[in-house]
Amino acid sequence: MIKAVLFDLDNTLIDFIKMKRICSEEAVSAMTDAGLPLSKEKGVKILYELYREYGIENQKIFQEFLNKVSGKIDKRILAEGISAYRKVKAGFLKPYPHVVSTLIKLKEKGLKLGIVSDAPELQGWIRLADMRIIYFFDTVVTLGETGKKKPSKKPFQIALKKLGLKPEEILFVGEDPERDIKGAKALGMKTALALYGLGYRKRPVKIKADYEIRDVAEILKIVR
Repeated sequence: MIKAVLFDLDNTLIDFIKMKRICSEEAVSAMTDAGLPLSKEKGVKILYELYREYGIENQKIFQEFLNKVSGKIDKRILAEGISAYRKVKAGFLKPYPHVVSTLIKLKEKGLKLGIVSDAPELQGWIRLADMRIIYFFDTVVTLGETGKKKPSKKPFQIALKKLGLKPEEILFVGEDPERDIKGAKALGMKTALALYGLGYRKRPVKIKADYEIRDVAEILKIVR
């Protein structure tokens, strides 16, 4: 019997990749408008190369970007880029369709809810707060707390300990087969692959989940 549902955060509850792309494009556009001597298209390409090198959550990425394209950090151009990024992010940050209604119904059923995310600790909490869903969750486990990314067992083990449940009593929902599904299955959790978050992946899915869902609301049928 399922007594709790654990979720990945990015691309499971929020379309993180789409948000990142739109915010990044606006940031580069703002910096070129402020005098950075390169086209928006080339700038976005370079920025994504830096994301791959330094990580998509790197908090100094625009400084690295300016150093690479101009050899220096112009504070005025940097400020324009960061400001544009934040403005777009604030307007875009919202959960996937049916997330809120599904969370409400899961809580009404008496299920415990949690997050196991590879996001940095503060960024993960801020996203939940910005989406106004932070109070649905009984536990939130982030990279800052564990120091280990999924599929390491450690994040899942910490969540289990906090919930006080057995692995077989938990359904884990995530969009990354090689991290979310592999890691949760290794501990004996039931798993659901969020197909709606797989849009940016081109490689085939090799690790099979117990369930596949195309809408987060389908979780309600699984736990019924």
